[in-house]
Amino acid sequence: MLNVPNKTESRGLAPTLVLALGTFAVGTDAFVVAGFLPDLAASLEVTEGAAGQSVTVFAVAYALSSPVLATVAARVPRRALLVTALVVLGLANLGSALAPSFPVLVVSRVLAAAGAAAYTPGAGAVAAVLVRPELRARALAVVVGGLTVATALGVPLGDLAGERLGWRYALGAVAVACLAVAAGVYAIMPVLPGAPRVPLRARLDVLRRPAVTAILPLTVLGMAGSYTVYAYSVPALRAVGVEGTAGMLFLYGLGAVLGNLAAGYATDRWGARRVLPVAYLVMAVSLGLLAWMAAAGSAVGTADGPAGGTAGGTAGGTVALVGVLVLAWGASSWCQTPPQQHRLIAAAPGEAPLVVSLNSSAIYAGIGAGTLLGGLTLPSGAALTYATGAALAAAALLFALATRSAGGAPE
Repeated sequence: MLNVPNKTESRGLAPTLVLALGTFAVGTDAFVVAGFLPDLAASLEVTEGAAGQSVTVFAVAYALSSPVLATVAARVPRRALLVTALVVLGLANLGSALAPSFPVLVVSRVLAAAGAAAYTPGAGAVAAVLVRPELRARALAVVVGGLTVATALGVPLGDLAGERLGWRYALGAVAVACLAVAAGVYAIMPVLPGAPRVPLRARLDVLRRPAVTAILPLTVLGMAGSYTVYAYSVPALRAVGVEGTAGMLFLYGLGAVLGNLAAGYATDRWGARRVLPVAYLVMAVSLGLLAWMAAAGSAVGTADGPAGGTAGGTAGGTVALVGVLVLAWGASSWCQTPPQQHRLIAAAPGEAPLVVSLNSSAIYAGIGAGTLLGGLTLPSGAALTYATGAALAAAALLFALATRSAGGAPE
């Protein structure tokens, strides 16, 4: 755990806002591809399913590199680590924007994942020690809020930039944002020391703790449920009668922001084990209803012509219902992160940076698994993709109920 002077801890909520700007840049980079996936696929001459695997590659590279980087960079002063990570992320996005082929794009996404994997856990761990224990979940929610605000603003704006200027300009804008935030973090963040260096094997001994091993699989399940659909939101929303995705992506992101902040306050007040089952229930129901709507639209399209138009159910009431479900889906996706991080830090308070990095690995392992499943199910129809996400959310609900007494903070 980092040792932080009391006066720094007392003003910790202000630096967390700066940290959230960095996670905003990271989140925009990680999720922006969903908004222009069809254009990227056409430009690089691959299928939409194959193009979506660039998200899988990013997520898997993040999941694998996060604990390794947490160990290698343990002794690096926190500000230097965070700034370097953002610079790497910016340069990698520039490489993605200039990629002449899909393999080159994939390589640049691996490099971007390394920058993100160094930044996000470090930001979360710093936020956790900058505030009093009773404000920890809220501080974590603010930092995670950067990711959720990215889904509300960064991703829809990237979608619009991709439509108006092209996907390369959208990724170039992300690169500029990452470098600008790096300068801001350098100028504003307090100087904090690194932690003592501990070998990776010794660090991973924390995985032998039953409390930790009971918590992490839930993160994987929950994120897989949400991201089975998200990377393919353009064709998935088209299947329920919505052609323009920017507005729906904004609703998803708005739900993510509200769900994340609400979860931070609710976890501090009622405990993580009461918050998590509600999140997974909402996710299962919202994705299940979208699966039913996609199946109904496909059936009408088969009987009366191609799905879409009036056959796909584009009535105003249907679009409004989709909007409500997408809002709920976004809220449930990101209200799981603060309580999960809170449980892990309580289970291993002496290894906060490591367990936060492991949770980040679990998040991106879930995103990678979900995106892979989405790519495999999409050719069989969006209804199956939605249903797969709903099934994973239901599994997460059952897992949360079965392990609610394992580890975590006292309730």
